[in-house]
Amino acid sequence: KCDLTGWWQNDLGSVMNVSAVNEDGSFSGEYHTAVSSGQKAIEPSPLVGSQHLDEDGQCTFGFTVNWRFSDSTAVFVGQCFAKDGGEEVLQTSWLLRDKVDSMPSDWKATR
Repeated sequence: KCDLTGWWQNDLGSVMNVSAVNEDGSFSGEYHTAVSSGQKAIEPSPLVGSQHLDEDGQCTFGFTVNWRFSDSTAVFVGQCFAKDGGEEVLQTSWLLRDKVDSMPSDWKATR
């Protein structure tokens, strides 16, 4: 059974810490990214999210990260999988929205 609470690390070396998941599936924590295209120093950034509380434990979830060091926000969606032997793996996809100066620049704001 997957439990999102605790520390997670991705393939690029970014880590997140999820605080306890509430009875309704909501959670918060911090994301420590290892990558950035910005010029400012990277800082740990707050995250808030929610998970679907499935009985089989392989829950879907989503969370938002408000980057403290840039004018951008990221959203992640995914599912937790419990592999044989008890190892838990998060499979995620993400979107990043950068701030742009005008509506004509909107086309390049989301990655």
